[in-house]
Order: sequence, then C-alpha cells, then structure tokens
Amino acid sequence: MMTTFSRGRRTALAFGLAALMAVAATAGEARPGGGSSMGSRGSKTFSAPPSTATAPGAPAPMQRSMTQPGSQMGAPAAPQRRFGGGFFAGLLGAGLLGALIGGGFFGGLGGIASFLGLLLQVGLLVGVVLLVLRFFRRRQAEPAMAGAYNRSGPADGPRPGNPLGGLGGLGAGLGGGGASAQARPAQRDEVGIGPQDFEAFERTLGQVQLAYGAEDVATLRRLTTPEMVGYFTEELKANAARGVVNKIADVKLQQGDLAESWREGPVDYATVAMRYTLRDALIERASGRVVETNPPEATEVWTFLRERGGQWVVSAIQQTR
Repeated sequence: MMTTFSRGRRTALAFGLAALMAVAATAGEARPGGGSSMGSRGSKTFSAPPSTATAPGAPAPMQRSMTQPGSQMGAPAAPQRRFGGGFFAGLLGAGLLGALIGGGFFGGLGGIASFLGLLLQVGLLVGVVLLVLRFFRRRQAEPAMAGAYNRSGPADGPRPGNPLGGLGGLGAGLGGGGASAQARPAQRDEVGIGPQDFEAFERTLGQVQLAYGAEDVATLRRLTTPEMVGYFTEELKANAARGVVNKIADVKLQQGDLAESWREGPVDYATVAMRYTLRDALIERASGRVVETNPPEATEVWTFLRERGGQWVVSAIQQTR
C-alpha cells in the first residue's frame, strides 16, 4: 500500500527539488555563453543551421532568445529563459510544489497529493518536452558541408575546392581537399562571404573571448548585439556574486567554416562553425586561487549580423552536441 507524505515532508521535498532545478538551470561551462545556446538568428532563430565539416552534428536549439517563434524578421519580444532552464524549471517547480503540498499540478486540478499522482504529472511534462525537442530536430536542414581549414594540414596556398586559399582558420579548404572536397555540397551563401568577412569572424571570436575574461562590457557592447551584451552581463554579475572571475587567454581558431549566409531586409546574417582552443579558468577574486579549469577546446556555431555596409557583430552562439 502506497503511503502519502505528510504536509511538512512534502513541503521540504518541494523546496529541495526547486533548489536542485535552480542549480541545473545555471550550471554550464565558463567562457561567453558556455554550455548555453543563446541569441537571435533573425527569422532562422529556431531553425537548425546546416551541418558543416567543423560541426557535423546539429547545434543545440536556442535556449535563450528575444526572438519570438514564428516571427518573420526576427523581431525581438520579451526575453525567454533557457529551454529546460528558467521557463520549464519554473513550470516544473510550480507543478511539483503544488502536487507535493496537495494542491494539484497547478493548484486546482483535483488536489492530487499522492506520490503516484506526482509521478504521472512529471511523466506528462517530460513527454511534452521530448515532443518539443523532436520537433526542433526534425527541422534540421540538409547538411551543407563547407570547406574547412585544419591547421595540421598543408597551408601553402589554395587547395582544390577552396576559392579562398590559405585564409586564417576560417573559410580555407579541408586538409587533403581533392575530390572529396569537391563532392561536398556547397553551403548556402546569399551574401557572398569573402576573405575579409572570414578574417572579421576570426578576429571577433578572439576579441569577444578576451573582453569577457577581462569583464570589459564596453568592448562586448561594440562587438555584439544588445541582446548578447545583456546575456553576457548577467553571467558576469553571477560570477561577481560568487566571488570569481572567468579568466580567458590564448584563444586560437583551429578550424572553421561557413554554414549559411542570408539577407533579411537591410541586414546580412552569417552563421559560422568554429573549433578553437583557449585557456579558460575560474579564479577566486580575493585570493587569485584557481577554482576551476575548463576544457581547453570548444566547438561552437556563431551567428554574425551587420547592417548593410556596417561591421559584423555577434548575434548568437550555439553549442554543438
């Protein structure tokens, strides 16, 4: 026979679960946006970018964005919290709290107080989340393999299938090129991304990382959209509240390629997959002691935008899976 919790025990368990959810919602790697996909890609915000040689898997769906699903031109709306984080954690937390103290999933659906009822409700919510995730994955575009540059390969001039030659770490041909490089489908490039654009992307990658490590919000404001500055500022304030600083150094792009570029009115967009190395650690502010070291390599998908004739700025960062 299943027994029910006393009201006091149910309340204590509810608050314990809520605390665990709060930790899960904020946990993640350091560096700008580490462990979270955030920002806006215009009308493509909730569509998966094409796969590339650098990032062959589908990037994680956007978890934080000011773009509403279904908007035509990426018009900003009220900020959304992390998928599986703020919104769903709050929903789940409210449901668990109501169920555990005897008020039902939303406090008025029949007063389900038994543990069995709780399990059924959590199972229903998990099913909804899985359906949403499956929907995002189905929208993944056909893979568009662009040429990628591997610093371990030859770097002396153009390679077959590589119109950009030996450019930095972005846009150059995949080491070993040849027939296999020519067989890869061409990426969708409506803007006509060239060597100067790739150089700007690589340069901005390093500048954003270093500015974040230096807590230089003024530079971040110059290099990213207001939305991204807001997310970075939240993370920096959270670090300050914990008494730590995220120091970043030696950022070096190892490989990168274009996923797609497109236009929406007067705005150009370019989404680029980048694999880079860095030194990344959390340092205790008071003592300078290293609290945590983070992985020395990351692969992410960055989206840049520019007003026609303006400079490229970062509008989104997506994690790879």
